[in-house]
Amino acid sequence: MVRLGLVVAEFNRSVTEQMEAAAQDAADGAGADVVETVRVPGVYDAPLAADRLARRDGVDAVAVLGAIVTGDTDHDQVIGHATAQKLTDVSLDRDTPVTLGVSGPGMSGAEAHERVAKGAEAVDGAIHLAEAL
Repeated sequence: MVRLGLVVAEFNRSVTEQMEAAAQDAADGAGADVVETVRVPGVYDAPLAADRLARRDGVDAVAVLGAIVTGDTDHDQVIGHATAQKLTDVSLDRDTPVTLGVSGPGMSGAEAHERVAKGAEAVDGAIHLAEAL
């Protein structure tokens, strides 16, 4: 059984709560166990939490969930790129799969709600990688 850690961003909570539910359903359906969920203020805060989970002996893979909605500036692009790079670094540094279940940047709130399945996709990817590796 694959043991998963979840990191869930609280910013855009109406989206991320649905993503978390989809992630949990995917884990249950695959026979995986979500052993710990860490909630962080926003997507940008996820790499540290993912790193802490990836260090734990009881965690085989980490799935990060969040939604980055566009605003009046390029802030969403900066957050998206920085977060993706740091999560890749965590995965490689810890030799533990860390999947990116983050929708955006460059989308509206309505588009974010349409993409809650990213939570399930991140869990599916984490399980697949943990089993393959």
